[in-house]
Amino acid sequence: MATIYHIHPDNPQLRSIEPIKDALSNGAVMLYPTDTVYAIGCDIRVKSAVEKVRQIKRLSNDKPLTFLCPSLSNIATYAKVSDRAYRIIRHLIPGPYTFLLPATKLVPKLVMDPKRKTTGIRVPKNTVCLSLLNALESPIISTSAHLPDKKDYGTLGTAELFDQLEKLVDIIIDTGEDPGYQVSTILDLSGDEPIAIRKGQGWEEVTEWLPELEPSYAS
Repeated sequence: MATIYHIHPDNPQLRSIEPIKDALSNGAVMLYPTDTVYAIGCDIRVKSAVEKVRQIKRLSNDKPLTFLCPSLSNIATYAKVSDRAYRIIRHLIPGPYTFLLPATKLVPKLVMDPKRKTTGIRVPKNTVCLSLLNALESPIISTSAHLPDKKDYGTLGTAELFDQLEKLVDIIIDTGEDPGYQVSTILDLSGDEPIAIRKGQGWEEVTEWLPELEPSYAS
């Protein structure tokens, strides 16, 4: 049964973050809120935890996992960022965007796309996420809490979501807010020109700034 931590969404206290940080460092998997949807995540450095996330989501090893970083400088540690990509990311973060970038050697093979050698990275606009990232000093895996055998994720309240996952994860972070239902916008910045892969939250800002992406997204 998962341990539930009640965290203030705008002013998370360090004494509340510390035990979660310690548990993540020791391989815990958590259910936690982001600026898009509730996510399942863990410390990217703990292989057993990443494997458990894959088991919960029923993801094969050839399916890449997105992870969260606290800043653009941190992204550059885990991905190769071109000048064009740097300008785009700097304009959009923090926010509901996933950037596909060429991975550096610091990204575990269990996380990256094994064929393209790319990785998906986000810098969330969420105080609890950023507090966890800064305390942990490591990226955190972030995959939607929608389970493959559940059809009603878009209508679940927080209590129902917790009920579905309390026996599968080790930690649940409860901020007292309803889960979000709109996923992130995905931009592929691994090539010479940006490509929109998925239309999601924050899409309007992308198209206002980069109108050439308008016809190329996939919902």
